[in-house]
Amino acid sequence: MASSVGVDDHALTRVPMGARYSWWSIAVQRFGQVSALSQFLLGATLGFGMGFWQAFLALTLGAVVLEVVSVFVGVIGVREGLSTSMLARWTGFGRAGSALIGLAIGISLVGWFGIQSAVSAEGLAALVGGLPEWGWSLLFGLLVTAIVLRGFHSMAWTAYLTVPAFLVLVGWSIVTELSRHDVGALVASAPPGPQLSLLEGTTLVAGGFIVGAVITPDMTRFNRSIADVVKQTLIGITLGEYVIGLAGVLLAHAARSSDVTTIITSSVGWVGVLVVVAGTLKINDWNLYSSGLGLVNFVGTVFGRRINRGVATALVGVVGSVLAAAGILDRFTDFLTTLGVAFPPIAGIMVAEYFVVRRWRGELETARAAGTVPRDAPVWVPMTLVIWLVSALVGRFVEFGLPSINSLVVAFVLYIVAGKLGLVRGVGASRTADAEPVPTAG
Repeated sequence: MASSVGVDDHALTRVPMGARYSWWSIAVQRFGQVSALSQFLLGATLGFGMGFWQAFLALTLGAVVLEVVSVFVGVIGVREGLSTSMLARWTGFGRAGSALIGLAIGISLVGWFGIQSAVSAEGLAALVGGLPEWGWSLLFGLLVTAIVLRGFHSMAWTAYLTVPAFLVLVGWSIVTELSRHDVGALVASAPPGPQLSLLEGTTLVAGGFIVGAVITPDMTRFNRSIADVVKQTLIGITLGEYVIGLAGVLLAHAARSSDVTTIITSSVGWVGVLVVVAGTLKINDWNLYSSGLGLVNFVGTVFGRRINRGVATALVGVVGSVLAAAGILDRFTDFLTTLGVAFPPIAGIMVAEYFVVRRWRGELETARAAGTVPRDAPVWVPMTLVIWLVSALVGRFVEFGLPSINSLVVAFVLYIVAGKLGLVRGVGASRTADAEPVPTAG
């Protein structure tokens, strides 16, 4: 029964080379993740409190941070062909620690999935009517769930359709609004709202997509080479940050307000409906996809049961849609924001283990040559949990620097130090039930 629900998409195994995609196909999806309606809100927030060129610098610095994180964890993903929560078993966290990561990813992204659905529903209810907001939330959430059930291939085609449509429609709405103003004057104008510092602006940019950067292996496991990962990251994130972010900056200066989403969707009439739908579809499918992968790993680890990715996707998709329709996710945002400080240290620890400490690197390489995952994994790595907690607290409470980067760098450094001192040790050993071979490149 479970195997007939959606596509499993190698949820617990390596993605074979024959099932991987061109870098351009994945770059379109990466760009779609970054160039969402939320990026307009980010650009508008920057523009409301910063001049154009200062906002440009904040976007540049934030994009560099995101690209560095995405490239390093993305390289691990393309080499090993495994999802983020699966990789965590052999990159410092152990089997039980990876279950915690899977649970955190599942909760966080199903929450954001519901919030994005609710945002779309609000716009659709205002622009189209016919259904109350809860009805649109449910309908939209279930539509995205149906797309993600069919796996990566279905999501790629969704991106092919929605990304160009989003760019054309948003371009139309931006040109319509900015044609009423002197763009040169907007670039030179002072920010209309309370001033943001460069540090605050960069923090907003880096923090706004740091979770997406950390879970990059969920996407790059479908890449074919390291060069593909670098190309798609540089193009997808750079263009996503600049094209949409800077448009938001200009619109905030033009409207003298940070609420530019309403301006965009209302200034072009019914086209605003398509902007809302396209802008949410192309990011919300990835929220749901990675949430499902995290749930598969959590259930497999904690309950010893292998569930189909399609079943997990259907479950979290329905839950997220119902939560959005019920309207309780408005109270969930603060929790999700707080949870977000737990993600950057994960990337720091994974990169430190895989590239520097290399405690379990040999096991991954041996299993990769055989087309499997390692047969055994440590149950716990106690020092990793201590480093994870300390780094997350640094990100939460240290007030200077970039919180997400503070926590990531602290985790990276502490793990290397602990590794050199011999403190990184696994406790217990657990057989990996999903260690069956997959076809290798011919």
